[in-house]
Amino acid sequence: GVAHTLYFGNDVDNNNNNYTTQQQKQQQLPWMLSFLSGGLAGMTASAATYPLDLARGRITGKLAGPGGKKHYKGIVNTVLITAREEGVRALYKGVTPTLLGAMPYEGIKFGTVGMLERAFPKSSTGEEQGGVLSNNIIRKLVFGGAGGVSAGLLTYPNDTIRRLLQLQGSKGTTEHFDGYFDCLRKTYAKHGIERFYRGAFINIVRMAPNTAIQFGSYELLKQMSEGYF
Repeated sequence: GVAHTLYFGNDVDNNNNNYTTQQQKQQQLPWMLSFLSGGLAGMTASAATYPLDLARGRITGKLAGPGGKKHYKGIVNTVLITAREEGVRALYKGVTPTLLGAMPYEGIKFGTVGMLERAFPKSSTGEEQGGVLSNNIIRKLVFGGAGGVSAGLLTYPNDTIRRLLQLQGSKGTTEHFDGYFDCLRKTYAKHGIERFYRGAFINIVRMAPNTAIQFGSYELLKQMSEGYF
């Protein structure tokens, strides 16, 4: 009768919801695979764009010298001056810690998001599409922010070494390091462990909204383009 129909209908809905949840879990990557794929992608991107990163580091680190005279006047100018005065290889100073840091940074970021995705799966209830979309975007914003904070905090000492290696040789600097481990040893001997975390709070405050917007925007654009590709 009617009761049997209602029960059967509820049973079908529950089965559909369970199937949707299982399907979502099957589509999600294991956290280790998320770690590796995110880390390798980050290393590739860092290697391809490293001269721009070095130019940014030098501009922000040593924009003006004694007397207020500017040494670097923009990205292109910085790249050209560095290559002319120090050689083309100088454009890759500090690339080792950058590549070493890109793997764990991007890996931790994507791995954290992957673990949170599995721990808190998407809503599979019968909400209207707008509500589900909004909910999924908020999830990605929160998960992305958490991933950025975790990755930024754990890899910040490596980022400090990267910046110190980038600045050596630029106008106005006197410190010289013979590679990654020499920089690590000399910096620790001279300043102690706290030097490696100088500016970490500001970096975390910057990375939380940065990665939140990255993952939230990705989810929004993915949802908007589903019917076109």
